[in-house]
Amino acid sequence: MSMFCYQCQETSRNLGCTMRGVCGKSPELCHLLDLSIHAMKGLAWVNVKLLTYGKYYPEDSLAVMQGLFKTITNANWDEEQIKDTITKLVALRDKRFAELDALYIAKNGKPCPLPPPAAVAFKVKPEDYEEFGKQVGVLATANEDVRSLRETIIYGIKGISAYGDHAAMLGYFDDEVNKFVMEGLAATINDSLTAEQLTALVIKTGEHAVKVMALLDKANTESYGVPEPTVVQLSVGTNPGILVSGHDLKDFEELLQQTEGKGIDIYTHSEMLPANYYPAFKKYKHFHGNYGSSWWHQLEDFENFNGPILMTTNCIVPLRKEQTYLDRFFTTGMTGYPGAVHIPDREPGKPKDFSALIAKAKTCQPPKELENGTITGGFNHRTVLALADKIIEAVKAGAIKKFVVMAGCDGRMPSRKYFTEIAEKLPKDAVILTAGCAKYRDIKLPLGDIGGIPRVLDAGQCNDSYSLAVIALKLKEAFGLDDVNKLPLAFDIAWYEQKAVAVLLALLSLGFKNMRLGPTLPGFLSPNVAKVIIDTFGLTQTADADGDVAAIMA
Repeated sequence: MSMFCYQCQETSRNLGCTMRGVCGKSPELCHLLDLSIHAMKGLAWVNVKLLTYGKYYPEDSLAVMQGLFKTITNANWDEEQIKDTITKLVALRDKRFAELDALYIAKNGKPCPLPPPAAVAFKVKPEDYEEFGKQVGVLATANEDVRSLRETIIYGIKGISAYGDHAAMLGYFDDEVNKFVMEGLAATINDSLTAEQLTALVIKTGEHAVKVMALLDKANTESYGVPEPTVVQLSVGTNPGILVSGHDLKDFEELLQQTEGKGIDIYTHSEMLPANYYPAFKKYKHFHGNYGSSWWHQLEDFENFNGPILMTTNCIVPLRKEQTYLDRFFTTGMTGYPGAVHIPDREPGKPKDFSALIAKAKTCQPPKELENGTITGGFNHRTVLALADKIIEAVKAGAIKKFVVMAGCDGRMPSRKYFTEIAEKLPKDAVILTAGCAKYRDIKLPLGDIGGIPRVLDAGQCNDSYSLAVIALKLKEAFGLDDVNKLPLAFDIAWYEQKAVAVLLALLSLGFKNMRLGPTLPGFLSPNVAKVIIDTFGLTQTADADGDVAAIMA
């Protein structure tokens, strides 16, 4: 066993990657990421202790959130960046511990005791990082069920961290979320916690996932307006272009501003598609539309685009030898890739500097056209709830028999054709609610509408799954129901990485039951932990399309 990782849906045999990640992650990178998480646990432990003395450092929470964001599947492939992150986290941890130790001595007359040696990263030299990382990974927790619960909490917090970082870039923070990130991480090195206590903390993770998605929804809509139903172009223009992938709307805004009037068209890719729905971005005439499909198609999409690509967040697929776009591949924020140009973070009070990206675009040919036509999205919960009377009338009249939530992640496993088949086989009186890149399994299908209500309502990015939950909860009130599970609503969710874990835990914490999840249940759920979740919440794995459609419509 050279490594161990089972945080994503692709994990080998749904048990764990032990030689090399199915995603492409090397053992060396895996060990460095494990050590960075270990250092964050130590910093979190110190911060939780400092809170008992009235000392609160929100900047530490942001450092941890950004550090965890880098560990999400396919986010950062640059070992040097991860080593730099470890060095900074350990230095910050030691600085805070010195303060804690002084406070503890003043109160108790003796030095502050450290948690067990496995709890806090030892002081090691950078050249030792990889070797030490081998000692502190997932398998450092011997008990299978405790390990499963701890990792579920960590993966949920990774999703919370990604959304929290996006909100922070727009100037929005939540002290409760900040403190929970530290509390949750610190709990994963507390050997005194029972399985029951850790299970409760899993649900608490879901509750804070709801809070952070609500915060990001507020940040996005107050910054850029409420997404509105929008017809998005899929064809290409004649100007050179820049393709923006990922999730970060602040990066997207600043790039639009810096490219205005320069003869360069801007296109969205994958999870950046919902940028087309925001009113603030529509004023830019050089914002052309969307190019390509979900993240795992990027090797072909990026090759054909011809111009530079900006990765603002996770979902980077390692380039193959035949790919030729590395010299026009740019990363920023928490992303990194060896050989790509990394655009540094903003200096205080200034935007990011995209001049290198813009200069590269001017030397490139226009993108090769992949497809024609349009797609429609932009159904934020505020927009859909404005149609509530019309929707309720359609349900009462029998025109709409079922709402089916098909949100989450897309992926490259052949079994994921199931989600396209579900969309195609659902009867014409079913409405699909979607968010995240799972939308690419159905949003381009000619599914029509029901009395003017499109049969596919795209709420936006994966974090906008919050909108789908709000829609359901508001419809429950409108129908006068005492339980959201009595709605004509079914969940058929695809997952891939840790933001989807946060979304799933959020839905469980809100009381949604009997959801289908696929194409597999998470490999990090031990049999005992999986049984508790299945028995408590009725969570099931997706099966075959015909059988599941029948069950959904029953």
